[in-house]
Amino acid sequence: MGMDFHNQQNRLTYTTREANKSWIETISKLISINDISKAADIGCGGGIYSKAMAEVGVTSVTGVDFSEAMLEGAKEHCEGYENISLRYGNALETGLDDKSYDLVLERALIHHIKDLQPCFEEAYRILQNDGIYIVQDRTPEDCLLGGDENHIRGYFFELFPQLIEKETKRRFHSQFVIKTLKAAGFKHIKEEKFWEVRKVYENKEQLFKDLSERTGRSILHELDDEELKSLITHIDKSISTDQDLIEKDRWTIWKAVK
Repeated sequence: MGMDFHNQQNRLTYTTREANKSWIETISKLISINDISKAADIGCGGGIYSKAMAEVGVTSVTGVDFSEAMLEGAKEHCEGYENISLRYGNALETGLDDKSYDLVLERALIHHIKDLQPCFEEAYRILQNDGIYIVQDRTPEDCLLGGDENHIRGYFFELFPQLIEKETKRRFHSQFVIKTLKAAGFKHIKEEKFWEVRKVYENKEQLFKDLSERTGRSILHELDDEELKSLITHIDKSISTDQDLIEKDRWTIWKAVK
């Protein structure tokens, strides 16, 4: 099992939401958006964060992804945004020009990569001198926080501990990320933890529909349909409120400068 990012049926799974203002606010504290004229969004998926950057005033955003299907979804999602261009490539070979970007964003990307060094070196290559690199991902510690009515993901691992190894094996500890950023030549490295609002649901039913469709949650592709049903039942029993559920995920952001 596991999610097939190249499957046409999955092309819209990462386009069904907008970046929450909690993300915009956090990024705006780390960088001065007004100083960014060219940004690259590597592993852009459905273009959610390319669109967010374009909306807060980045003049030109280039989204890069290794899945043609995802890029098709991103094209639909970013329709009408003339300052967003999308292209095929991957984090180790973006196909972008040397020293041509003020900002490189890699959100929810590095857990898909086995060797971080070439990934960070590629970001270093395409950044201008003094350009900013933003890496956002979950550490093992972020992933394994307990479940509650905000941290829905925590329930996945409580009910299915076999997912823990799968999840933590693909996550990097912060110290390793920082060490690898330094080895790639980056300086002024800063780490920030934050809770990003993933989605607001009017009621439990909306949440359960989202879960049953595995929308934007590649880890749920490790569960079969029966297991997924029992997860939804478990969450139903665990959450007392039935309205205005604000789902949040805890993330780590690393900011580095070339």
